Order: sequence, then C-alpha cells, then structure tokens
Amino acid sequence: MTMTIRLTALALIGACLQGCVQTTPRWDHQFGSATRTNLAAQVLDPAAAANRNPATGVDGRAAKGAHDRYQRSFAQPESAPPALILGVGSAR
Repeated sequence: MTMTIRLTALALIGACLQGCVQTTPRWDHQFGSATRTNLAAQVLDPAAAANRNPATGVDGRAAKGAHDRYQRSFAQPESAPPALILGVGSAR
C-alpha cells in the first residue's frame, strides 16, 4: 500500500512541476528583436525618412501589381459560408 501512495505522490509532484517548465525559450529569447532592429536602423540614419530614393529590390511594375491585388482583395464580397446540413433519423 505504501508503494502505491509513493508512486501516486511522485506522479502528482511531477505533474505539478511541469507548470514550472519554460515552454517558449526561443520566442522569449527573440522577444523585442524587431523593435531593437528598427531602433538601431534609426540610430544609424536618423534622416532615413527623408530619403526620396526608391527601395531597391522591387521594380515599380511588380510593386504596383502587388498593391493593386491587395486593394482588390477588399473589393470582392465575402462568399456566404456553406449551409450546415444535419441528417437526423434514418433513410427509408
């Protein structure tokens, strides 16, 4: 009987200790990294907002097409969800 009580107590203690385990170390480690990166960019070049040069890597035609598709995605009405059909009873 004492062995069963000990095993039960050990299982209960193990279950309680799982609440103390850190489950998101990678996410917690990277928390705020985007903000720190943006702050570092502003410190490097505080006048970057006044830069009138276009962004490199995207040509104008592709950027305009992406923006137009984005705008059109809001113009299309949402389709109605499919009707919910519940079959009750038996077929004869």
